[in-house]
Amino acid sequence: EAAKPYLDLALEASKLMISDYLWYGGEASYENVEALSTHPLVQDADMIFAIGGGKALDTCKALSIKLHKPIFTFPTIASTCAACTTVSIMYRPDGSFIEPYFFDIPPVHTFIHTAILAAAPSKYLWAGIGDTYAKYYEASISGRNEELVHYNALGICMSRMCVDPLLQYGAKAYQDNVDHHCSYELEQTILAIIVTTAIVSILVTKEHTADYNSGLAHAIFYALTSFKEIEEHHLHGEVVGFGVLILLLVDQNIDEFKKIYELNKSIGLPVSLEDINITESMLQEILPIITKMPDLRHYPYNVSVEMLQNAFDRLNNFQLID
Repeated sequence: EAAKPYLDLALEASKLMISDYLWYGGEASYENVEALSTHPLVQDADMIFAIGGGKALDTCKALSIKLHKPIFTFPTIASTCAACTTVSIMYRPDGSFIEPYFFDIPPVHTFIHTAILAAAPSKYLWAGIGDTYAKYYEASISGRNEELVHYNALGICMSRMCVDPLLQYGAKAYQDNVDHHCSYELEQTILAIIVTTAIVSILVTKEHTADYNSGLAHAIFYALTSFKEIEEHHLHGEVVGFGVLILLLVDQNIDEFKKIYELNKSIGLPVSLEDINITESMLQEILPIITKMPDLRHYPYNVSVEMLQNAFDRLNNFQLID
């Protein structure tokens, strides 16, 4: 509904014809990919236009790979880098995480319409900020002390641009989104979320494994998706942004921790377990699962339950002092 008037107008003078607007199914699942792949209009189409948020785009990207059709993406929210990446994050129909599904080519083109994104609910940009700065911390830690090939090194160097613009412009951009105001700060933040993070993701992904593309913050998120509180009441980037605080405490990087803690507080991103509706007993259940998540297979050190518990305790103490 957000993009249709702009898209219809843009295609008025073209030879392209949209055969129909189809609902992607509500979840980025292989079941929805399969259902769409058997739809006659999808089978007959020359190309796929993916319009919406991350799960809609990821579903359509996986569909395009299955059907060998070119795909163009039209993000209507700035919550993730899904519009430009070579991976789809796949879930079960109940919303629990399965795996990242990697492929070789990104969408042909991504169309970013700032007015659409400025008019979107601000919670999506809010969550996108958390997901974006995670890319720098996870990629730089995952590649630590390694002799990197050129494209991996380039991606990790570029990943600093996933955090610096957000520290500089994020709070103002969020308020502008609340006010539905197109601004320079909002534009810079949108580009960091959708474009920079995606380019980094492509460059740091090696041989179809998330070698430098993920880390502890995402391990925390994916482990927490086993609780319905997370899937029903919290957004991906919101929880990942909280996970970055734990990542930085585990990594003993207090200077960066303080920067992200202050940014989170300034725009209302979570800084405590209570903020994401997780109790201490739920935490104890999930700690061993976090250490076994595939996002930690390529990490410069083993993350233990004790390290995680200590980080959560330090975060709680820091919040009490704050």
